[in-house]
Amino acid sequence: MPVRRTQNWLPSIFNDFFDNDWMVRANATAPSINVIETEKDYKIEVAAPGMTKEDFNVRLDEDGNLVISMEKKTENNEKKEGRYLRREFSYSKFQQAMILPDNVDKESINAKVDNGVLNIIIPKKAEDKTQNAGKVIEIS
Repeated sequence: MPVRRTQNWLPSIFNDFFDNDWMVRANATAPSINVIETEKDYKIEVAAPGMTKEDFNVRLDEDGNLVISMEKKTENNEKKEGRYLRREFSYSKFQQAMILPDNVDKESINAKVDNGVLNIIIPKKAEDKTQNAGKVIEIS
């Protein structure tokens, strides 16, 4: 007898918990985000095809968290032939807050949009070598 394999490898309890009426999905079409750490900095990439730099807002909130938001304001003035049967790469509004580690230089964060990808560079603070050096404490 042939065995039927499905893509649903999570137990149904997980699906029931995350896909129900009392827990609304935050944004079903949220963009993909990559976070990369190097020796000198953290890099965040947000995939947002069709977005321009005017559609993004990157800021630090009052708690020092990095807040990335975007909103595409589309005007329905243009006439299209046909209608969408499925439309997945249309982000109307999106916001993501990220807690930054303590070792970042928040004053030197920069961002740019290139080919539909928002790139945010968060430099790390230079480590103070004297602080890491051992210290002999005199006993009196």
